[in-house]
Amino acid sequence: MTRFLVRAILALLAASVALAQPALAQQRRPLKIGLVTFLSGPAAATFGKSSRGGAETLVAELNAGRVPAPYQQRGFGGTPLELVVIDEAGASTKQVTEYRNLVQKQQVDFVVGYISSANCLAVAPVADELQKLTIFFDCGSPRLFEENRYKHVFRTRATMVMDAVGAAMYLAQTRPDLKTVAGINQNYAYGQDSWRDFEDALAVLKPEVKIVGSHMPKFGAGQYGAEISALAQARPQVIHSSFWGSDLDSFLVQAGPRGLLRNSQLVLVAAEPHLERMAGILPDGTILGARGPVGVFAPDNALSRWFKVAYRKRMGGGDPAYVAYSPVLAILGLKSAYEKALTANGGKRPSQDQIMAALKGSSFDTPAGRVDMARADGHQAIQGTVYGTTKTVNGRITMVDVRHYPAEVVQPPEGMASSDWIRSGMKSAR
Repeated sequence: MTRFLVRAILALLAASVALAQPALAQQRRPLKIGLVTFLSGPAAATFGKSSRGGAETLVAELNAGRVPAPYQQRGFGGTPLELVVIDEAGASTKQVTEYRNLVQKQQVDFVVGYISSANCLAVAPVADELQKLTIFFDCGSPRLFEENRYKHVFRTRATMVMDAVGAAMYLAQTRPDLKTVAGINQNYAYGQDSWRDFEDALAVLKPEVKIVGSHMPKFGAGQYGAEISALAQARPQVIHSSFWGSDLDSFLVQAGPRGLLRNSQLVLVAAEPHLERMAGILPDGTILGARGPVGVFAPDNALSRWFKVAYRKRMGGGDPAYVAYSPVLAILGLKSAYEKALTANGGKRPSQDQIMAALKGSSFDTPAGRVDMARADGHQAIQGTVYGTTKTVNGRITMVDVRHYPAEVVQPPEGMASSDWIRSGMKSAR
């Protein structure tokens, strides 16, 4: 009888272990994050390298348990992370195909990425079709959520509305003599939206200003002789540009010798990643933003100090530019939501729906300060932004006259289209 009971107990224990093994294996399996950024092409050097470096720095530090509170737990809730990195270079149709491959063939758990607004707009409906939690970390066009609603898509970076409105406010405060402005922006979603919102915001804040030219060369054009000639002839006091990547490099190198930058002050809304390579080329007095409180404008907090040290160590020196922060905000927001859902699920690996519910409308701490998912029914982040003026000191570009603009001042309220809010007078801002 005793032997029978012992055998029965041992059999039950063996069965319990066998049943538990799949669940334990599931808990130990790394979570795969598909990371999409520019690995080749004209945007790779200034944007792709930094964003990949930021993501790889964070994942390595999370897996080692070296990130400060509240993110000190390893990985996501103790589960290690694995990055699957793909190239964002190429047409949007190519990016849709690559996205499908990430989800269907490589079977990633989450997708984080995209710098180009055109790619975000193309990928978003596919994310809902394939029902995969996707976080856009940089693309700025407000059209993403103003024109559609998505269940599986989130954006942890504020839209480019804050860039345009912040730039107009900074000009209104620092250039009371301003009478003429022109623009040169890339002819695609981000460039078009950036110029439209800047022009409209300036019309509200300084209606006496005259627009004396707007130029929209194609993305990646590389040669801007005709546009530079037209701008030089118009002689605007200020030139607005949302150029980034090699387009900005080429424009500055071509415009400098022709005297354009001596006669017109530049307002660059996305140029912060170029600071370290542009000493001697970017003129002092350029007004510059970093698409939020990141990069050279990052706050002095524990997470920011940790990130700068970890990034320099991994990348062999150099401070992280704003695009290095972009995947960090996305992955930390995802970690925060995952661990909330894990706790609510009794310690078991949460479902994607549970993670999305925890991310929706959440707030979380980052090296760029607090991020609030407070727009687009909890799918869109808001933050304030920062602008300053360049000054070269000992061969290094620094920022002076730095001004901060809170989120509620540079972002429309929930449910209101950005263009309508700006044209109606930005009442919450004023």
